[in-house]
Amino acid sequence: MPTLASHRKSRNRSGVGSNSPAVGVTTAAIASVTLLSTQSADAAPAEPNPSVEEVQKKVDDLYRQAGSTTQQYNKAKTATAKQKRTVDRVRDNVAKSADKLNEARRTLGSYAATQYREGTVAPTAALLFADGSQARPEQKEVRDRPAERRQGAVADVQTHQADPARQRAWATEGLESLADSQTSLRTSKETVQQKLADARTLLAKLSAQERTRLAALERKKEEEARREAEAKSRAEARDAALAAEREHQEHQERLDRQERLDRQEQPATAVPEPSAATAVQAVPGTPGAEAGLPASPGSAYATKAAKVLAFARAQIGKPYVWGASGPSSYDCSGLTQAAWKVAGVELPRTTWDQANTGTGVATDDLLPGDLVFFYDDVSHVGIYIGDGMMIHAPKPGANVREESIYYMPIHGSVRPA
Repeated sequence: MPTLASHRKSRNRSGVGSNSPAVGVTTAAIASVTLLSTQSADAAPAEPNPSVEEVQKKVDDLYRQAGSTTQQYNKAKTATAKQKRTVDRVRDNVAKSADKLNEARRTLGSYAATQYREGTVAPTAALLFADGSQARPEQKEVRDRPAERRQGAVADVQTHQADPARQRAWATEGLESLADSQTSLRTSKETVQQKLADARTLLAKLSAQERTRLAALERKKEEEARREAEAKSRAEARDAALAAEREHQEHQERLDRQERLDRQEQPATAVPEPSAATAVQAVPGTPGAEAGLPASPGSAYATKAAKVLAFARAQIGKPYVWGASGPSSYDCSGLTQAAWKVAGVELPRTTWDQANTGTGVATDDLLPGDLVFFYDDVSHVGIYIGDGMMIHAPKPGANVREESIYYMPIHGSVRPA
């Protein structure tokens, strides 16, 4: 049977005519779905907002990093000031050397004038008045009189000609070093400002509810540190009481032995004289008199520490400002430096240098006035006041205050004097 040709329009595989409006709509829809599916598969998932705990940790880290960089700033600032003084001093010396050279030339000039009048001008005089480029090899002898004065004047000119060159070389080195320190100063300042800006940005993103929770976390941390400080205080008091009791018992045993020896050496009818140790007990107002103990050691340090603590307490409530050393604001090492200066002790500016000053002490042996340092990078310091507490300038946005030394990880401690 012959095959009949079909007169119907061909259809695509979907069964819809190619000129149907539905074709464009369907194709666009499929393309959109495909595109969205591809984008969803390729796009990274949106980063979740950090928790309040994560924000707290990041902010604390930023503040600590800013504190460490603040010490770099303080170090560069100190070096810059020192190098500027050096450059200024060298410049003054250059000016003084120039004055001395002019004076020496005037003195030598008087000899030259006399020689000229007498017709005996010395080649060396001409040599010394001329620049080095104009000197001639044959100008080697001076024949003016008197010889001693002439030689002294020549030596002065030669000496003062050499001084300015040396001084200018020193000034050049000083200026180069000063430029390096100023660059370091700017870099440290910019780094601190960036860290603090990052911290402010993180805090600004918190909702009111999250801010309230963050404050609660801070209070919890402070409470834990306070409990640890109180536990240390109780342990210190217990150890001190036990030590005092042992010392008193040993002292009493020494008195008893001395009394027995005195009775053995004296007649039975004699009244024993009070021993020197017993006399200590009888002096009213003597430290330790009630227990028969001598005055406690370290009283000189205690006197200095009392001045330090009085100054530090007077600063409570003043704001922390990085790079500040008073009198209206402080950073941590600026406060400790200013406090110990009142007691006559000049501390270096940075926490790193302060940590290497004086005598190292264990945390269990801390006395009021000692400096306590924190973190592995030794970027923070406070003044110990006893009972596990300190006075310190904490961080940006906070004021000088009393706080537990256990609020931050302790690195070490020193006794400055």
